[in-house]
Amino acid sequence: MKIGFDNDKYCRIQSEHIRERIAQFDGKLYLELGGKLFDDHHACRVLPGFEPDSKLRMLSQLSDTLEIVLVISAEDIERNKVRADLGITYDEDVLRLRSEFQRRGFFVGSVVITHYNGQPSAVSYRQRLENMGIKTYLHYLIDEYPHNVHLIASDEGFGKNDYVKTEKPLVIVTAPGPGSGKMAVCLSQLYNEQKRGVRAGYAKFETFPVWNLPLKHPVNIAYEAATADLNDVNMIDPFHYDAYGKVAINYNRDIEIFPVLNVLFENIYGDNPYKSPTDMGVNMIGFCISDDDVCCQASRQEIIRRYYEALNKAADGASNQDEISKIKLLFTQAKISTETRRTVTAAKTRCKECGHTSAAIELSDGTIITSQSSPLLGCSAALLLNATKYLAGIDHDVKLIPQSMIEPIQKTKISYLGGKNPRLHTDEVLVALSVLSDTDANCSKALQQLPNLRGCQVHTTVMLSDIDRKIFKKLGIGLSCEPVKKR
Repeated sequence: MKIGFDNDKYCRIQSEHIRERIAQFDGKLYLELGGKLFDDHHACRVLPGFEPDSKLRMLSQLSDTLEIVLVISAEDIERNKVRADLGITYDEDVLRLRSEFQRRGFFVGSVVITHYNGQPSAVSYRQRLENMGIKTYLHYLIDEYPHNVHLIASDEGFGKNDYVKTEKPLVIVTAPGPGSGKMAVCLSQLYNEQKRGVRAGYAKFETFPVWNLPLKHPVNIAYEAATADLNDVNMIDPFHYDAYGKVAINYNRDIEIFPVLNVLFENIYGDNPYKSPTDMGVNMIGFCISDDDVCCQASRQEIIRRYYEALNKAADGASNQDEISKIKLLFTQAKISTETRRTVTAAKTRCKECGHTSAAIELSDGTIITSQSSPLLGCSAALLLNATKYLAGIDHDVKLIPQSMIEPIQKTKISYLGGKNPRLHTDEVLVALSVLSDTDANCSKALQQLPNLRGCQVHTTVMLSDIDRKIFKKLGIGLSCEPVKKR
C-alpha cells in the first residue's frame, strides 16, 4: 500500500495539541468525540497510512490524564435503535464500547442517559447498569433545546441534570452513534462545573471534514460522499473568516448551531472563548498528510466506492435516490467517473468476454488481476487466489486447492447445511489454504501475501454475500460491486 499519511506524527502532535487545550482552561476539558474511536476504516481508506485504531493510540499517550463518559439517548433505548455496521442495539453497544475501552487500559467513569423522560426501557437499562456496578446519570429533555438559551443555561435547564462526577483532567464524551446528546452532556457539565467554581473547557474532536484542506479537496469531498445519507454539506466557516481573515472548512450543522452555542457560552462563562466553530475543534490530521497525491487518489476511489454502495442499498430496496444523486453530483466536483476506478472497467470487460460474474483487483504497483466464477469458486474467492499467486510469484496455472478437496466442502454446504450455492466463498478458500499450507509450500507462500492486499481496490460485477464483504473488509481492501444480485 502506498503511504500518504504519517501516523506517528499524528499520534504525537494530536496528543500535544489536546494537552495545550486542557491548559487553556482550569485544567479540565470535556472533549466531544465524533466519528469512530476505533475501527475507523473510512479514515484508513482516504488517508493511506492511518491505522484503524490511530485515535486510540494517540489517546493512550494521554491515558494517565483521561477518563471516558459514554452517552446514550433514552429515546434510542426505547426504540431499540440498531448500529447498522454491527447489527446490535445502541444499549448493547454501550456495553461493548465500555469493555473495549477497558480492555485497552482506559478508565470508563460512567454512562449518561440523555433525553430522559421516564421511558420504561431507559429505567430498566439504568437498573441493569447499576446492577453491574456502572455509575449512571440522567440528563433530561429541555423544552425548546437548543434555541431557548436562557432556559437551557439555568437551574431549570442544565441545572436539573445530574452532575456527572469525573476524576481526570480530560473527559472524553462519546456514544454509539449520532444524535445521542454528546454535546449537550458537555455543555451541561460546563454549566454545573461553573456553579462549583471550575471554569472547565469544551472542544470537539472530529476527523472530517479536514479544516485546513481546501473545500473541494478530494479528502473533504469523500467525507461528503460518506455522509450523503445525512445530507451533510462542507462549507467555508464564515465565522472563522470574519474573525481571522482565513479560510477554514467545517460542515453545515456546526456552522448553523454556532450562534446558539455562542450565546450559551456567554451565559455560562460570561464570554465565549471561541470565535468560530472551527476554533472549537482540536483536529490536527491535516498536518500529517505526507503525500497529498496518494491521499487524493485514495479519496477519489472512496467517492466511487460510496456511489456503488448507495446503488447496492437501492438494489436491496432502500429508498435512497437523493443519496445516489448527491454522490453522483460529487463526481463533477472531484472530476471523476466510474471509469476512474480501473477495476470497474477491468471487471466489466472480463465479464463481457467470459459471460460469467467477474472481479478485478488493482494491486499497489498498478497491476490489474481479474477472475471469473466457476462451478467450484465464486469470482471473489478466485480473485484472492489469483492475486496471491501473482504476488508470491506462483504460475497462474498452478492449482493451489485440488478439486478433490473442494468437492467434499461443496457436498457439506449443499447436502448437510441446506445451502444453494456450491461455490466456495472467500473465507472457505482461506481456510482450505491454511489447512494445506503445512504441507504445500505454494499455499504457504500465497497466504503470506494477504497483508500485501491491504489498501488494494476490488470491483465485482455482482453483489457479494455478507461473508465475502466482511473478508475483504478484514483484509483492508476497498470493495465496490455492481448493483446486480446473484441469480
